[in-house]
Amino acid sequence: MAKEKMAKENASPDRALRDQLVRLLKSGEAHAPFETAVKDLSFEAQGRVPEGAEHSAWQLLEHLRIAQRDILEFSKDARHESPKWPDGYWPKKPEPPDAKAWAKAAAAYEKDRDAFCAMISDERKDLFAKLPHGDGQTLLREALVLADHNSYHIAQIVLLRRLLGDWKD
Repeated sequence: MAKEKMAKENASPDRALRDQLVRLLKSGEAHAPFETAVKDLSFEAQGRVPEGAEHSAWQLLEHLRIAQRDILEFSKDARHESPKWPDGYWPKKPEPPDAKAWAKAAAAYEKDRDAFCAMISDERKDLFAKLPHGDGQTLLREALVLADHNSYHIAQIVLLRRLLGDWKD
């Protein structure tokens, strides 16, 4: 443990930035992490849109998954084509198609998040270099956009769960 702490204290600024970005994407830092926000939500509650809300938790989860996948693929593949906005980023129906869809979408989100974190952890990737197929985007910018976007919608899931009486602090 002491060796690990000492190694982190002596890490380069580049390594420290990469580690912080991974923590930001995985742990939630100042808010509930993704795994907590989506854990144990009943099938019935997944598709409910509380009064005053625009989306169900299912729609938010799918939007998170789709948008994150788009950012991941854009960051690594010049041939990637983004879904059409906004229709390609939001499911039309508030309810998941079946009882397994929630777990499948959450697992896909985690897999893509982990792939993105592996990419930004790779010191062979320049966080500050413009992506050759973009219009000024960098890997650092994409990581920050992803963290900002995810935290916003994860907070919406938490709020929906509170409105549904399904959140324990």
